[in-house]
Amino acid sequence: MKQIVTLLVLLFSTNCGIAQFDGAAGTPSSLAIYKDSSAIVAWANYCQVNRGWLDISDKAQGLASYGQDVYGTGYADGAEVVSLGDSGVATLMFNPSIANGSGPDFAIFENSFSDNFLELAFVEVSSNGVDFYRFPATSNYPDTAQIGPFDAIGDPTLLNNLAGKYRVGYGTPFDLSELDIIPELNINQITHVRIVDVVGSVDSNYGSQDINGNWINDPFPTPFPSSGFDLDGVAVLHQGPLTIDDLQNDEIRLYPNPISANQALKIQTDITIESIRITNIDGGLAFEGSEMELKALQLSSGTYFVELRSPEFIFIQKLVVF
Repeated sequence: MKQIVTLLVLLFSTNCGIAQFDGAAGTPSSLAIYKDSSAIVAWANYCQVNRGWLDISDKAQGLASYGQDVYGTGYADGAEVVSLGDSGVATLMFNPSIANGSGPDFAIFENSFSDNFLELAFVEVSSNGVDFYRFPATSNYPDTAQIGPFDAIGDPTLLNNLAGKYRVGYGTPFDLSELDIIPELNINQITHVRIVDVVGSVDSNYGSQDINGNWINDPFPTPFPSSGFDLDGVAVLHQGPLTIDDLQNDEIRLYPNPISANQALKIQTDITIESIRITNIDGGLAFEGSEMELKALQLSSGTYFVELRSPEFIFIQKLVVF
């Protein structure tokens, strides 16, 4: 009898050991951030999307195409969104930066039409525009049967640190203190947030895994122009110091911009610049050096981010090379 009781206790403990997280927006346990919450102090002001596939298992269908990159910036109105597609990536910039405060520090909005049709994404942050660190995501939803493209059977209580957990109008919160153990990341000066579409296939050839190695199961395939995670906006709850806009207008100028590949990029400022970094849209390092070395730089056509650092501030500006 004692062995049977022990076995039952173990089975009960195992079943209860599946983490139950907060529930759908509007429920008592929910941590969702409403789009008109007084806790929101700013919204993302720049977004660049690298589109993913309509159906990653059939790439001949091409890439997702719904919406414009700019729809990922500003207020989450629930109407103008940009679709990432399977494994697509959105990189957003913030000025001022995002800082670690008490509780969640930013929130990401998707446009799900219900509490149970959930298209998910991983979330990564960077304090230098080059090195990104991912929030540890958990999905305890069963991965034995694929959620179909029109199945509204997701369960928010089984999801954690995955954007898209709530219905339209409610953002998924993220707390930077969870990443405080990463010495290379300055959680008080987050300049970039990267959103990576979860490929919700339970097929190991295509799917995405959570921090525990579980296949993340969400609607798949969705071979439509609006495939994948639909980004509506990213809200800031805690800001870092100093606005880049003020610096850009009054104290620093980066020119010419746009610039041709054979022109020299110049900086006009009275502020001491300690370091200069230029990264491409994927976060790859294109240049790191001094202002003198910058004069000899030649970049290929494309979109870049220029980061200038001094003891008092970080200045980041988009640079277009044609």
